[in-house]
Amino acid sequence: MTLSPATVLARLTRVREHLHAVNVDALVVTHLPNVQYLTGFCGTAGAAIVIPGACSLVVDFRYVTAASTLVEGLDGLITVETFDRSYDEAIVDLIRREGSQRIGIEAAYLPVARFNVISAALAAGAPLPRDTTSDAPPALVPTERVVERARVIKDAAEIAAFREAGRRLGRLAREVPAFVREGRTEREIADDIDTSLRRAGFSRPAFETIVASGPNSALPHARPTDRKLQAGEPTVLDFGGVYDGYCVDLTRTVQLGIATEAQAQLYVAVREAQEAAIAAVRPGVAASTIDAAARTVLERHGLGDAFGHGTGHGLGLEVHEEPRIARPTPRLPDPIIEPGMIFTIEPGAYVPAIGGVRIEDDVLVTHDGCEVLTR
Repeated sequence: MTLSPATVLARLTRVREHLHAVNVDALVVTHLPNVQYLTGFCGTAGAAIVIPGACSLVVDFRYVTAASTLVEGLDGLITVETFDRSYDEAIVDLIRREGSQRIGIEAAYLPVARFNVISAALAAGAPLPRDTTSDAPPALVPTERVVERARVIKDAAEIAAFREAGRRLGRLAREVPAFVREGRTEREIADDIDTSLRRAGFSRPAFETIVASGPNSALPHARPTDRKLQAGEPTVLDFGGVYDGYCVDLTRTVQLGIATEAQAQLYVAVREAQEAAIAAVRPGVAASTIDAAARTVLERHGLGDAFGHGTGHGLGLEVHEEPRIARPTPRLPDPIIEPGMIFTIEPGAYVPAIGGVRIEDDVLVTHDGCEVLTR
């Protein structure tokens, strides 16, 4: 996705507000999806340093030309920096040049070894040019979810990409059941789905496609095997694609031949659970409330123990993002749903003696409910 100056400025502004709230002068961004969100750069290596008045994109020799071209139209909001030695030394040099004292790092992504190297280099250097009377060396400050807090609410450009991606994936979902035929292997069907994703305009699958037939359908994250499909079995198809950098995700359960009464009841229960959860999506509710809507339906059908995972997860540049739509868990946030959030609704029930069913769609939270993106 090509970012406009207005989009970049808005994203940097939200991140700077979070930096002020956690009392840091700068943020070293090393998680590549976060670098991409802030700058539009999507290489395999890179970093960004955000300070109150500037943002530097640090790249190695391989990406200098591409990065410089990328930022040309961004009105000076982002500058490109490169180096002769290593990323960590370049980060230290930039921090020292800017005179930052409290430097936030992404605690979930920066390895301890790199943290120690950067800290030692900052402590060992000469005095920094800074407007402060403190003699203390610059300090790295672990932070959590600074950029992710901004990413959880999608902007207009992201929503447009998701709507188109959801439309394409929903259309593909109507074609995929034709791949499910007696005697075909799970791997063959997965290959057909992956090929169809690319033909539909996706750059790549968002994750390894799941095709789980018969007894494998009762394994929530089964991997495709050489097992051949047989009549009378359910097959869970979980697939997604990356469109313009953003991930969409969808699951359908296809019955090969006539379903038994138990299989049909399982499907009906999961379908009702998904409908209940979608109906519960609206601004101001806790994420756990949406999960409870699905879970209550399955419990009423006697399937509470057969639903062991959460009801959904956020989508974005990564296929699993915030918010987490699940039961409340100690030490994990139970976010309040806001307009602009995009996440999956994917209840399932898995009974080894019967099989498994999962139904998944992606929803965009609106001001008065939600919009299903993958119909």
